[in-house]
Amino acid sequence: MSKDPHLGHEAERSVVMRGVRRTDPVILQSRRRQDVSGPDRVGQGRPDSDRVDSARLREQIADLTEDLQRVKAEYDNYRKRVRRDRMAVSEIAVVNVLTGLLPVLDVVEAARRQGDDAAEVLFDVLEERLSALGLRTVGAAGERFDPNTHEAIDYCASGTGQEAVCAEVLRHGYRVGDRLLRPAQVSVAGPAPAA
Repeated sequence: MSKDPHLGHEAERSVVMRGVRRTDPVILQSRRRQDVSGPDRVGQGRPDSDRVDSARLREQIADLTEDLQRVKAEYDNYRKRVRRDRMAVSEIAVVNVLTGLLPVLDVVEAARRQGDDAAEVLFDVLEERLSALGLRTVGAAGERFDPNTHEAIDYCASGTGQEAVCAEVLRHGYRVGDRLLRPAQVSVAGPAPAA
């Protein structure tokens, strides 16, 4: 403590401490190491070293960016694959359930053909609910015969047309989307076979 002549009493001197930064915040190296390295022997400063460091850092950034882009592409592909697999599993489950219900539909449809009113109502409800799941009927009378979707049970020659058509549907076929669950059993009418 010392006396301040103007104030007439003792005044405290404030002590100021100044920290010395030992690390340069830009290049993250010790300043002491920078100062020691100083200019090189030719008399030039550190611009060549800074350019080398800058080029090295740019190369590292480019490598890391490339790695990040590759990982992002792999993750996007993974997400797409998982979504596609989930949809496939869902479709397989629906197909399995609908395939199991086809015999029930056959029995109800047979009862409906015999004039059972309760079977008529039941068939309509079942058909409506199952079509909401994607079940579509294959085969109708008068349709052109397609061996990919129809199974010919009977064939009768008819001189009226040039191509084979389904004369009568004996048992409906069904499909879900592009997948044929069962071909339609039909009686086919077409041109007489050549002798």
